[in-house]
Amino acid sequence: MTDAGKGLVLVVEDERPIADLVRLYLSREGFGVQVEHDGTAGLDAARRLRPVACILDIAVPGMDGTDICRRLRADGDWTPVIFLTARDDEIDRIVGLELGGDDYVTKPFSPRELVTRVKALLRRSAVVAETDRVRVLGPLVLDPGRRSVTVAGHPLTLTATEFDLLAHLLGRPGRVFTREELLAAVWGYASHAGTRTVDVHVAQVRAKLGPAAGLVRTVRGVGYTADA
Repeated sequence: MTDAGKGLVLVVEDERPIADLVRLYLSREGFGVQVEHDGTAGLDAARRLRPVACILDIAVPGMDGTDICRRLRADGDWTPVIFLTARDDEIDRIVGLELGGDDYVTKPFSPRELVTRVKALLRRSAVVAETDRVRVLGPLVLDPGRRSVTVAGHPLTLTATEFDLLAHLLGRPGRVFTREELLAAVWGYASHAGTRTVDVHVAQVRAKLGPAAGLVRTVRGVGYTADA
């Protein structure tokens, strides 16, 4: 483990050359890095070290990355998670994101791009300026300063990405955002990463909104809007 000013990133990856490369690039950017090569050790490290972000390979021995994420979320731990997968497979992506993952990267990947994703995710997770206004739409209240969301007074638990997606939609109620616009604004990268992740996250946000789910609407052939 390396002490560094930007915080500790946990990497759970059983392919040692990949793990070493990710460690090198993260360290160069000022992150501390803890690498574990099996899932059981990875879950223990996540609980013990409280990293600022986790990079989890889906297919690691002992306990796969989705199981690690599921158990963290069950503990109430919403540390940002990026999944790594060797299978360019929608099922892996969708299952991972439904478990509370924030992003995914498909192997082979650029370590520079992975570091960019980590940095973008942490920027989104940071507390925004207290002057940012509270956003209200019907029974839905989103407070950017507190990073809190309530529906009819009942608090919701959202991942960092789910929160930022909802905040972006509520920033301009009634405005229709394309998937590409949301991917760029919320995830911080271009459409080459695939807009399917936007659909999955919108579905997850709606599921958590419960009776207020209808406030986030699909505009067929265009994208999404938040509107009462």
